[in-house]
Amino acid sequence: MPLNHLSDGDHLPQACRCHAGRRGFLRALVAGTAATGAGAALAQVNVGGSSGLRKLVPAETLESAATEQYQELLQKAKAQGALAGSSHPQLQRLRGIAQRLIPYASQWNARASQWRWEVNLIGSKEINAFCMPGGKIAFYTGILEKLQLSDDEVAMVMGHEMAHALREHSREQMAKNSATSIGLSLGAQLLGLGDLGNLAARMGTQLLSLRFSRSDESEADLVGLEMAARAGYSPQAAVSLWRKMGEATGDGGIGFLSTHPTGPDRIRELERNIPRVQGLYESARRR
Repeated sequence: MPLNHLSDGDHLPQACRCHAGRRGFLRALVAGTAATGAGAALAQVNVGGSSGLRKLVPAETLESAATEQYQELLQKAKAQGALAGSSHPQLQRLRGIAQRLIPYASQWNARASQWRWEVNLIGSKEINAFCMPGGKIAFYTGILEKLQLSDDEVAMVMGHEMAHALREHSREQMAKNSATSIGLSLGAQLLGLGDLGNLAARMGTQLLSLRFSRSDESEADLVGLEMAARAGYSPQAAVSLWRKMGEATGDGGIGFLSTHPTGPDRIRELERNIPRVQGLYESARRR
């Protein structure tokens, strides 16, 4: 079932509203989260602690801003005929992979058990995917079609993007940006002395343009790797994915790589950590 692709001159705003057809999907996610013991599982990969700076940005405010931005993104995509319907095979594939990953999210962030997770597919030549604060996931058809991703590789992309949200990298980066660029005025709002509605609007315009640090990228790689392994996806797919990313070229753009640079160091780090999660994958495959 084809989607209209956005032309190179079309630019989506940065965010989207739930559609009624997602109710069954959401019920399945909630049931899956409740049924798993993932919250008590011990992490097999080593990641650092979170920066206390992120506490300057209220999680609820950021998640609300992300929801508004996501709604705008989906609304524009729908208006251009580029938003996949619930029966689209590739969207069903993505949602099926999400159903397997999401039960392992709450061990990395307790708030994730309350998030209203969404997964959508947008027709665009761009190689891109993201997960916004609060569990709002989107894939562009370009990343699936141009890289010919297997289910295991899709799980690695999705796990990586979910990890950015779970580890609150956007919240931390937003706090850093706010502290340096807006100063005392924003600080007053963050402390409850100003208009949080205006603050949320400003946050929303920035979310998808944030660039994560090298340590954030490494952390997302490892957390995503472990989540995917626990869900029964081959850890080796992380290596094949980033090799494909490194080879990605073409006139459709490589937006994903502009914020997720690849290279041999990244692949070597993943290869070093695959043995840590291999047992999780094998155990999941036996279930």
